[in-house]
Amino acid sequence: MKKVLVIAAHPDDEVLGMGGTIAKLTAEGKEVNVLIVTDGSSSQYRAADNLAEIIEAKKLETRRCADVLGVKDIYYGGLPDMKLDCTPHIEINQVIEQVVDKMKPDAVFTHFWGDVNADHQNVYKSTLVAVRPVMGQVVKELFCYSVPSSTEWTPNKEDTMFMPNMFVDITDVAERKYEAFSKYCTELRDYPHPRSVQYLREADKAAGIRVGLLAAEEFVLLRRLV
Repeated sequence: MKKVLVIAAHPDDEVLGMGGTIAKLTAEGKEVNVLIVTDGSSSQYRAADNLAEIIEAKKLETRRCADVLGVKDIYYGGLPDMKLDCTPHIEINQVIEQVVDKMKPDAVFTHFWGDVNADHQNVYKSTLVAVRPVMGQVVKELFCYSVPSSTEWTPNKEDTMFMPNMFVDITDVAERKYEAFSKYCTELRDYPHPRSVQYLREADKAAGIRVGLLAAEEFVLLRRLV
């Protein structure tokens, strides 16, 4: 892969799910761009008088995180946070399709279909539409990543259990991931919450141990054209 698009429902999903892989790809000279589909704040802070300011502050956190990881561009879909289950499917499709058409990535990473978060589920479904394998489709590789505080909280059933079949060694870039996540001041939580740096360290270590590495991130490969 040379040009990568990471699709995230909310600000911080991209670094929680694959910050180490993003850092590794950019260190190798690959172009990585991020699409944040929702505004990430309109439900959480719906009673705030300064909602517009909060959304802009969250965008600043996303940019600071992206700078640590080496991300080139960030795209914002601006759809309502935590309401993608009642947003017309075609609107989510269009947000993703527009970015795919503009940047023409050869690899796309998106959410896992079994996440407990409904926004994640709907981003996954719309990603499949946006990168469907029709003639002329530029996307050759499609992956799902897991997001702590969403993927592991879903029931352990066959149709919702995250079963990775690709592992990325992030040993040499793991600290960049944790530094990048720390830029999301509004999302940091105390350990043992999954959105804490210590949790991420331990989760990456556990993933690595399963495949003989010191730290790793896990993915589901959905499609690869060679």
